Amino acid sequence: QGCPQKYVVKNYFYYYLFKFSAALGEEIFYITFLPFTYWNIDHSVSRRMIIVWSIVMYIGQVSKDILKWPRPLSPPVVKLEVRTNAEYGMPSTHAMAATAISFSFFIATMNQYKYPFELGLAAAFVFSTLVCLSRLYTGMHTVLDVIGGAVISAVLLMLLYPAWDTIDHLLLTSPFCPLFSIVVPLVLCYNYPKLDYYSPTRGDTTTILGAAAGATVGFWLNNQYTVPAYTSKSFQLAFSLIASKMTVVLARFFIGILVVLLTRWLMKSVVLGVLGYRYKFPIRDLEARRRLEVEVPYKFITYSSVGFTATVIVPQLHELLGL
Repeated sequence: QGCPQKYVVKNYFYYYLFKFSAALGEEIFYITFLPFTYWNIDHSVSRRMIIVWSIVMYIGQVSKDILKWPRPLSPPVVKLEVRTNAEYGMPSTHAMAATAISFSFFIATMNQYKYPFELGLAAAFVFSTLVCLSRLYTGMHTVLDVIGGAVISAVLLMLLYPAWDTIDHLLLTSPFCPLFSIVVPLVLCYNYPKLDYYSPTRGDTTTILGAAAGATVGFWLNNQYTVPAYTSKSFQLAFSLIASKMTVVLARFFIGILVVLLTRWLMKSVVLGVLGYRYKFPIRDLEARRRLEVEVPYKFITYSSVGFTATVIVPQLHELLGL
């Protein structure tokens, strides 16, 4: 499973388009777009997206390991990815994430910002469609996997939408929010469905729930201490004065991403070092890092720190620098 197949690219436009589209459903996109939304657009939009994203992704990852539907056989398909080949296929979590993020962003912004409804709907549809098609092109999913993922995500979004405001209010005001945000995801990670062989789904799920937990604690803390928020007004001003505001937007983004990546590197090194000392294994021992007692705390602590940094530390740094 770890050996990449040989293939010949005949159409470089489709190849790079769908390789790029596939990345829109992976960590590289989550760790850039979600913080960018929080730093430069609107806190309320970002909170709703993160809530939907974490719930949808958890259900999708668990569904994979309960259903245990295999990925497409190779041959006849050629698989352009190796890492996710160890996972099961149904539902496509790329399709779920793309549908959840694009349409939750559209729904959360359509009543706050002035833009054509048709344009927003089309953008959400194109984004999710490109990611879905990329899973077929790369040979990682069947059509049924992709349709199933998109439909499940759409249903979950419709079920969650009526409770958005209530959930958001509780996350910001309840004194139990920090405890709930940490304990519940940890319990879910430690009780993740067991498989007969190692799959990265548990680690990926822990990463997602950890990031959401850290961000949620950050949301609550910001609300308690009234940290200045980026509002819809400032975002609309950025549209009207694009030339003068683009520098600020880019500065916020690049400084924030640098701090987030440094946090991830630092916490990963520290936590793995502590766990390696506790369980007597070298940090580079991949098999040891896959054990439940190592993988869950290592990824949860690392990415909850990332989520907390993105929502609390980075905005404070932006304010300090006058951004």
